[in-house]
Amino acid sequence: MAQTIRRNAKTVRRQARAQGNRTKVRKAKAQTNSLIDALMRVLPFTEDQLHKFFLALILGVLLLGAWLIASLAGFTELAGRQLAFYAADAGYEVRRVEVHGVERMNKLKVYERVLGEQDRAMPLVDLDTIRASLMELSWVRDARVSRQLPDTIVVDIVERQPHAVLQKPDRLVLIDATGHVLEPIAPAKARGMLMISGPGAQQQVEALATLLDAAPALKPQVTAAEWVGNRRWNLTFKTGQVLALPQGDEKSATALMSFARLDGVNRLLGGKVVAFDMRTPERIYMRVPGRAQEELDTRQGGS
Repeated sequence: MAQTIRRNAKTVRRQARAQGNRTKVRKAKAQTNSLIDALMRVLPFTEDQLHKFFLALILGVLLLGAWLIASLAGFTELAGRQLAFYAADAGYEVRRVEVHGVERMNKLKVYERVLGEQDRAMPLVDLDTIRASLMELSWVRDARVSRQLPDTIVVDIVERQPHAVLQKPDRLVLIDATGHVLEPIAPAKARGMLMISGPGAQQQVEALATLLDAAPALKPQVTAAEWVGNRRWNLTFKTGQVLALPQGDEKSATALMSFARLDGVNRLLGGKVVAFDMRTPERIYMRVPGRAQEELDTRQGGS
């Protein structure tokens, strides 16, 4: 009898190898199932709750992907604008602007920055952009912009406080306690205010305030301060007398306090001395008009 031999018949070795692989797969599945079963027993969830959680997670990922695709395609922006137009039709658009906190600055400058939003749908008003524009105004130290539905933009301004007058080469300007320029000022309006001068004085305004605070009794008497040589101060008092202070924050503050004590005892301000020089430590030099001529005449008369 003829016997048929199949070409693709598996050899005994190949069959054994395949049988071994199937055995390994069954063992791996059994171990995985055992691990999952053990994990399910430890976790405080039922199998049904876990299925629901993963289903919700998958749906969330799909929704997020759809939103990202819509954003890239510009659909969300288009929908937002359409919603804003509907809001405007319903009366939610800028009709009024309220400004609070303005006392010294020109309020019209604030309105100029905000009135460009008039008749704009409320959802399209960019509050951060308006605030940034207001912060560019010289008098504004801080600003808060908010919506008051349905139709009002409210602006709350925190103004800078005028502190002194800075003498520039071509004009006088009003400055705050940090040296920030507020606006030009006429000489007539500058009377009675602290006058600050000298190259680089604008950057030393805060240091000057700290110096004057060291002698509170003298502070109201100071009418002018000159920053000399970019290193020290000359102070002018209401009496017109000038005090030259040494270089350095600590040394100048010590000298000013010493002068305040001397004035309290000897009434230096208002006397005949026109200038006091305290640049030399522990010494004070005083200049009296005509004193040098008197001493010269005395020496010549004695000879």
